[in-house]
Amino acid sequence: MNALIRVRMSLQDAHYGGNLVDGAKMLQLFGDVATELLIKNDGDEGLFKAYDNVEFLAPVYAGDYIEAYGHIVSIGNSSRKMEFEARKVAVQRPDINDSAADILDEPIVVCRASGTCIVPKEKQRR
Repeated sequence: MNALIRVRMSLQDAHYGGNLVDGAKMLQLFGDVATELLIKNDGDEGLFKAYDNVEFLAPVYAGDYIEAYGHIVSIGNSSRKMEFEARKVAVQRPDINDSAADILDEPIVVCRASGTCIVPKEKQRR
């Protein structure tokens, strides 16, 4: 089971100089992907229990388009182990002009993570 969302990083997402986006924004996107996966799998939003691995691999800037992807890798009685990847698929090109942008030929993986979510037995509907 998979889920994918695509969002554009805005100036409101930029947290550091040079319009650099905080890495925590990728974790927020992974949380949204996890919620969709739990709804598809269990009919309930569940709860994110913990990340067991997070790797920030490339910078993200305001104006970048990010795809956040996730899938369930194992299912326990109430636990759902998931893996996530965030990819930069489009970038702004301020070197050309203030509204130029490019779709990347190859997405850039900016973050990978894995974690566990919980759906209490009494809330599982599937």
